[in-house]
Amino acid sequence: MFVALSPLVSLIAGILILVFPRLLNFIVAIHLIIVGLLGLMHH
Repeated sequence: MFVALSPLVSLIAGILILVFPRLLNFIVAIHLIIVGLLGLMHH
């Protein structure tokens, strides 16, 4: 069964941020970089 990647990544990131609040900046930065790269590859 295929699960959409973005909601799954968001869920995992949310749980990690709750457990380790210091990871917030790192997770947000990685997410923005990945979304940006994927957006550029589709065009």
